[in-house]
Amino acid sequence: MNFDEAFERLLGHEGGYVNDPRDPGGETKFGISKRSYPGGDIKNLTIGRAKQIYLRDFWGPAGCDTVPDGIRFDLFDMAVNSGVKAAVRTLQRTVGETPDGVLGPLTLQALQSIDPVRVAVRFNAQRLVFMASLPNWPSFGRGWANRIASNLMAL
Repeated sequence: MNFDEAFERLLGHEGGYVNDPRDPGGETKFGISKRSYPGGDIKNLTIGRAKQIYLRDFWGPAGCDTVPDGIRFDLFDMAVNSGVKAAVRTLQRTVGETPDGVLGPLTLQALQSIDPVRVAVRFNAQRLVFMASLPNWPSFGRGWANRIASNLMAL
């Protein structure tokens, strides 16, 4: 899966403009939040601009081009939903490496030695455990669980 394909799939999870007072991210469009981009005009954000942000701030920093194809979307999706470092730490826990949040050669080597489907299933299980521990799980947990289930059904 390349970035363009991942971005299209991600939009299916993120949707359009929302301003939910329960959401700590505040005003959000295409998954881009006012909290993360306080200087941006979220309400008028274009898909093209959102795509640039996702490539620059999530796909690249998470190392999505360096991991096996079978885990690329899941890593990208978690980086968007929970932050790049949290996504990389989750991947590291999945493959038994020290969760330091930096995708390095040991993690990449470990990824190569495990069946890709097993990595994806374990990663999503780790992700669900992480998300269920968040204080806003009662408000958003159902949607997050459905998002992860959707990713697993795509395997």
